[in-house]
Amino acid sequence: MSERVITPRSRGFLFLDSHPAGCERLVQDMWQAAPSPTHVPDDAPVALVVGSSAGYGLAATIAGLARTGIRGIGVCFEKAPTERRTATAGWYRTAATAELARRHGQEMVFLNGDAFSDEMKEQVADLLRQRFGRLDHLIYSVAAPRRTDPETGATYASVLKPIGEAYRTKTLVFDGDGTPEVKEVETPPAEEDDIEQTVAVMGGTDWERWVDHLADRGLLADGFTTAALSYIGSPLTDGIYRQGTIGAAKSHLEATARALDERLDKLVGGRAVTSVNGAAVTQSSTAIPGIALYVGLLRGALGEAMVPPIAQLADLWDQLTGVRPLDTDEDGRVRLDGWELNSAVQAAVTERWESATTETITRLADLDWFRAEVQRLYGFAVPGIDYTAPTAAQVPWPDAAS
Repeated sequence: MSERVITPRSRGFLFLDSHPAGCERLVQDMWQAAPSPTHVPDDAPVALVVGSSAGYGLAATIAGLARTGIRGIGVCFEKAPTERRTATAGWYRTAATAELARRHGQEMVFLNGDAFSDEMKEQVADLLRQRFGRLDHLIYSVAAPRRTDPETGATYASVLKPIGEAYRTKTLVFDGDGTPEVKEVETPPAEEDDIEQTVAVMGGTDWERWVDHLADRGLLADGFTTAALSYIGSPLTDGIYRQGTIGAAKSHLEATARALDERLDKLVGGRAVTSVNGAAVTQSSTAIPGIALYVGLLRGALGEAMVPPIAQLADLWDQLTGVRPLDTDEDGRVRLDGWELNSAVQAAVTERWESATTETITRLADLDWFRAEVQRLYGFAVPGIDYTAPTAAQVPWPDAAS
């Protein structure tokens, strides 16, 4: 198997390659950082994580394995390595997660394909029936630019736009030399069917189809619980996020949760919730105007007090599995973002936001941390990795039969 030195090449926050060894170490570090199990059930719960290779979905997968002792299936959509390019980072993270699960004697199968398709839903249903029996938990964590409706064949595209009027905000960019700049950008408002398209991709429609598909085949265990991972965020980013097209999709997701919760209670004594997570650097969030600046300032204000995704998702698993009671707000949402939206924290971040300029940003935001977090999304800047050493990029997808 040929090896080569893999160096980071990027266009803004988007990296063109990823580092297999860095991705592997990142997964190992997340596993080690997961809180130790407080209770190991006699029968490991069966879980399905849709969107298991990145962001909060990856954290949900690793926290479920390391803390809760789950077994089951992860679904994601990643690109394999080629002769010229590495695989996507999620490919390598999945391979590393599967290997750790195997070492710990846990049966976790990973399927690579379109989670929106009925073919993938049927493949998962068949695998559940053959190897696991029934499903105890479903975590839904999908962020995608487009979705094809399997019933109509129509393809919808999501957009990041405000609703009603243009939105102007500060944002953080880095020039070719890595020098930070704070500037203002304006995003035009949603037009025509932008809102409907975004809701069709990122709302609750596909989550509901997953639950319905598995319920129709009698695969939901008594007491089945499902959670869709979501985000609300700060008033500083409301205009582009919660009050924008993505916010409309999140509202649809929450309405779907309420409808599913009522149906599942009658069907199997189950529950459906949205889980509102706190801020983190993810491949999806770096594309949203203002979010990079906000997260860098949040880290500047909080430092190590920021709660990492692995800890947040360990908390969610504790609630879903009954280690502690399911704690929801008046809208039926599990809130894992209290540390972020604390009034004192938001006041501190707002003060920094208002003072943020190109000249002041390096003392107001933790940019070293932010830059490293972006690189770590692709397996770079991970402590303990020798990036001058040749590395094998041709890492195979985990064998479902093993």
